[in-house]
Order: sequence, then C-alpha cells, then structure tokens
Amino acid sequence: MKISKEVQEALKNKKAVVALESTIISHGMPYPKNVETALRVEKVIRDHGAVPATIGIIDGEPVIGMSPEEIEQFGKRKGVAKASRRDLPIIYAKKMWGATTVAATMILAAQAGIEVFVTGGVGGAHRGAQNNFDISADLEELGKTNVTVVSAGVKAILDLNLTLEILETKGVPVLSYGTDEFADFYTRHSGIKMENVVNSPKEVAEIIKAKRINKLDGGILVANPIPEEYAMDPVVINTAIDKALKMADDAGVKGKEITPFLLKTIVELTGGDSLESNIRLVLNNAALGSEIAKELVKL
Repeated sequence: MKISKEVQEALKNKKAVVALESTIISHGMPYPKNVETALRVEKVIRDHGAVPATIGIIDGEPVIGMSPEEIEQFGKRKGVAKASRRDLPIIYAKKMWGATTVAATMILAAQAGIEVFVTGGVGGAHRGAQNNFDISADLEELGKTNVTVVSAGVKAILDLNLTLEILETKGVPVLSYGTDEFADFYTRHSGIKMENVVNSPKEVAEIIKAKRINKLDGGILVANPIPEEYAMDPVVINTAIDKALKMADDAGVKGKEITPFLLKTIVELTGGDSLESNIRLVLNNAALGSEIAKELVKL
C-alpha cells in the first residue's frame, strides 16, 4: 500500500491519526458536494490536532492518506467500484479504482496501524433482513478487525434493533456518546436505550486500550448523535425513508446498490435537507474521533 508521507510521519512519531472512507465521496454524495465535504472533514480533523488519512484504491493500490487531487479525482471519476472485503482481491488484481466502504476502510486502516476511523453511519441489517439476509459486511468486520469506528449510529434506513442484536452476537462493544439513547443518524431519538454510555474522549480511549492490551480482537462502535441543531424532524425523515424503501422495492433495487439508491432518493424527497444533516453529522464525528485519537496516543 501507499501511505502518504504525512501519515507515515504521524504514525512513526505516535501522533493522532484518523482514518476516513472514500465511498462517501464516490457513492454517497453528488459532485462537487462530495469533494467539498471530504476536504471539510479533513480540515476538522486537522483543526482538532490530528492527521486525516482518507483511504481509497487507485489502479489496484490502496492509498492511505489521499491527496486533495486524488480526492478530487474520486469525486469526479465515473465507475469507481464500491469496495468491501470480498471485492478487494479483484480490485487489486485488475488494477481498478475502488471506493472503500466501512468494512474495507477498517481492513486497510488496521493494516496501516490506524486505530480510529470516522464515518457517517455504518451499514447493518436492512429492514426485512430476517427474510432476505441483506446484512452489511460492515458488521462482520466490526466483529473481527481491530479498529474503533466513530459514527452517528447506523444508517437510519436499516433495522436498528436487529443490527444491534447482530453486533452483540459478534461481541462488538457499542458505546453511546453522551446519551443513553442510540444515535439514529438523522435524528437523536431512536427510542432504543443503551447500556454503555460514555461521556468523554478519554473514557473511550481507556476502553479501546483495555480491549487491545487484553487481546480481545474486533472493533468498537462509538455511536455519536447528530447535534440537536442539525437533527431532522423524525416524522419528515421517516416518511421519506418509508417512501424510498417502497420505491427501491418497486424498482427491484438490491445488494450493494440499495444503500446509494436510498440515500440519493431520500435527499430528493427531503429537498436536500437530509444531505445537509448527513454532512453535519460527519463533521461532528470527525471532531470526536480526533479527540479520541489524541487521548489514545497519550495512553
């Protein structure tokens, strides 16, 4: 893999590094909003005293710490593959471009020696998964790869209760930041009460350290709710989600295409409001992830 000089030096000198995915650039938002958001997230991480490492695959080579020019190319380029664990060997062998999902970003971050990874929301069990087995590989990765993921819970288009049950089965600690209610991506109120509440970056860092020194393999999920001022009205967003799910079903959209389709449709149905909330929650996660990474370095 190619690791940028800045990231290499930060890792060597035990500085805080925060990994970022690239599917949000290639598959999560329209151009140029995708590139603007990616660079804004990197700036938030720098402003908080950490080093951003945006991860993607260019011509079959994993890149840890993409340059602004590479991020721009990801935002503009058509046909960039959506890369999860199963896709990596194919993308490598065929020298393709790949935008890394949560699962693939976790793998590459772990290989590069980066513990903290910030995203918007992780994948999970889709609604009706008990019948169609549509469950994101992100959950499998969280069960075995040693990376801490900071997100606004899981994507609101999913079955939250079922996702949390699977995470429990896989032994993944789910830490709810600053609230006893599970973060609901676009809103703060899922109605799901959480057992493990954390209230400071240091507290999260201590849990990460305890997991690692005791050789308890697997990830940690830090559920960080969207700030109240950017949260959406639950009725508005849930109505849009229900309509988008029906549209996807009617159109026969399945597999890895379902999430990008739903997110794009929800943006259209909410007049762009859901996209703004999505951006704000990622920026909020970047701030928290940076502080956790800094505390972890101290330990």
